Amino acid sequence: MAAAQIKHIAIVTDRYTLLARFYEAVFGMWTFPGRIEAAAMAVSDGHVGLNFNLRAPGRQAGLDHFGFEVEDVDAVIERAMKFPAVDFLRRPSNRPFVGISMNDPAGNVFDLAHKDAENRDSVYGNAAPRRQTKRHLTHFLLRAIDPGLLATFYRDVFQLNELARKNDEPNYYLSDGTVTMVIGPWKIRDYQGTGIARPAMDHLGFAVESLEAFERDLRQLGAANTALAPQSLTATPEHSHRLSLLKTCALGRLHLSDPDGVLLDVSEAA
Repeated sequence: MAAAQIKHIAIVTDRYTLLARFYEAVFGMWTFPGRIEAAAMAVSDGHVGLNFNLRAPGRQAGLDHFGFEVEDVDAVIERAMKFPAVDFLRRPSNRPFVGISMNDPAGNVFDLAHKDAENRDSVYGNAAPRRQTKRHLTHFLLRAIDPGLLATFYRDVFQLNELARKNDEPNYYLSDGTVTMVIGPWKIRDYQGTGIARPAMDHLGFAVESLEAFERDLRQLGAANTALAPQSLTATPEHSHRLSLLKTCALGRLHLSDPDGVLLDVSEAA
């Protein structure tokens, strides 16, 4: 059976239209046809969709969850249920492009959708295939108290390929062939003297054709529309501390945040 595919990542925000415009302008992502709603927007790099969902009362903003596309949902559930504390629920009919949501052993939430488009609806079932954009999503990092446990869970349940790492490498790298899930350690002592971020999704990673061209585009965009400018990662000691943690991911070369504070790292495409 083929590995599951990581097909969408959701961000909760009060400014979903602004974020959609940022990822369109900076990374060349395209808006899903018909996906302009009162409470959400979605863009895509041709393989992975980014969903921007309006923050409801009590909902935390920022990176929220990710979604897999699988060939056999029942087989995935059967493998997942072998891990304690894992559970799932079927989503209401107003979310037909998801079908099932599940939590991993650490409580992180992700979605399951069937690979067959006939079993899906909304943007993921109806959008015509497109060539992957030159600037595209390559990885995301998930911080966990027990990264080894989560690496085992995602490798065994979704049959992702575990990539080689150095002997002293704290991060685990799991690939679906296009997108890499990086699972790194979370330690509360890493946040001494600064605000504490919970164990959760940490950042998104992109590949671009040229870091020089990308940085030039960022400068031009910020000059033309300051609302779309990335937030500084050196403005305060806390920002600089988060930058140092962001740099522990070996896959990024340039580090920044989007206008809403979601952390990003960027490297040149191989």
